[in-house]
Amino acid sequence: FLAFILKSGIYTLLWDVGKLYFCTYKEMYNSRREDMTSYHLESTCCGTTFEDKEWELECPHKDGAALIYASYAKRQFEVRNDLPGIYKYANWLPICRTLDGSGAPVTYKSEGLAEYLGLSNLYITFNGYWPERGAMMKTGSFKECEAYAVCARTNGNSGKIMVVASAGNTARAFGRVCSENNIPLLLCVPEDNLSSIWADQPWNDCVKLVCSASGCDYFDAIHLSNIICELEYFYPEGGAKNVARRDGMGTTVLSAVQEIGRIPDYYFQAVGSGTGAIAAWEANRRFIKDGRYGSNLMKLIVSQNAPFSWKAGSRALLPLDENVAREQVKEMCAKVLSNRKPPYSLKGGLYDALVATGGDMMLATNDEAMVAKELFEKLEGIDIEPAAAVATATLMQAVKEQRVEEDAIIMLNITGGGIARYKKEFKPVEQKPDLVFPVNPDPELVKAKVRELI
Repeated sequence: FLAFILKSGIYTLLWDVGKLYFCTYKEMYNSRREDMTSYHLESTCCGTTFEDKEWELECPHKDGAALIYASYAKRQFEVRNDLPGIYKYANWLPICRTLDGSGAPVTYKSEGLAEYLGLSNLYITFNGYWPERGAMMKTGSFKECEAYAVCARTNGNSGKIMVVASAGNTARAFGRVCSENNIPLLLCVPEDNLSSIWADQPWNDCVKLVCSASGCDYFDAIHLSNIICELEYFYPEGGAKNVARRDGMGTTVLSAVQEIGRIPDYYFQAVGSGTGAIAAWEANRRFIKDGRYGSNLMKLIVSQNAPFSWKAGSRALLPLDENVAREQVKEMCAKVLSNRKPPYSLKGGLYDALVATGGDMMLATNDEAMVAKELFEKLEGIDIEPAAAVATATLMQAVKEQRVEEDAIIMLNITGGGIARYKKEFKPVEQKPDLVFPVNPDPELVKAKVRELI
């Protein structure tokens, strides 16, 4: 065979093809490096600055429960119209490349809902599928913002598999992004939330899905993911500790300020862990440093779906019995809003964000959320998800209770919408789990089964 190769001259062709491939790859790599954002990381606990090299999730000194954050070289807000989708905000995203297929949040001034509520400056930031508005998130959720940012971040875990725990929407978003861009991924989701895990077609084989059995909640999925991450060939995405996740979510505020021309007075969003609200606070502070969009902190009004709530008047969260929490989750219409251990108490977390902004937490019942859902679709013209309906319901409460001024600039973050329409148009299929584990599984059994799976 080697003699044939040498005599035929095919080796010269192979060499030329190899050189062409290398040059094309090099050109592509260099072009992607031009998209690399210049930034460093800082700790909220001690102010230490350090480079983002190995998927950093905490301060290298490990001297306290605190978030780290990205500090960008370009302090003034600039939209990169030469880049697609969410990457138009690349200057304030901790990324080293761009990926195919992203959409971006879309902000517009409300007419129908604003008139109904008697508000003159209600702006809706829509995340989902609404082509007429230019919203093209095919999973119908703002979790795509974090997925496209996280998967484009500098990653020192080459050859390993990223692990993401999710109540549903995050898994759907990461599944799509990783499947379409060939990024190894293992998802951990409660089995009861599998109806949220759908796509246009079965995912690429680089994506695996494991579940905590029926009756489990989001925290059980997190526990399962932690066990799996003890295996050497897996690494945690990081959740709220991942600066790319937070700054990806923060693009909702970038979209709003880009449209409004100034920092809003109020920010309404339904929260599961509160990471989106932390991200909004961090984006707000960047705009203050910019100096051209105002100096105010938006008052953060975060919403939860009754009966589930972990509202506390101090940094310490009230203890929540795990069995009680599981029963509460069963009653919720917005099950994605159920994280028993959110990033609340740590420095730079949700408690600090609410205190700094004079914010508050509000509750909406299932009935209130469903009324708000129907009203939004009637007045604005698009379906929204239960979590977004919870946020809309609390905005309606705030207006009724005169907690917001009629002329205040209000940003309502619709975190998911257009899914009913998308499903009608494209008929996606539910993804099937590769493995299902019971409540509080034996760690060694989990590891053995996952080893077999991969």
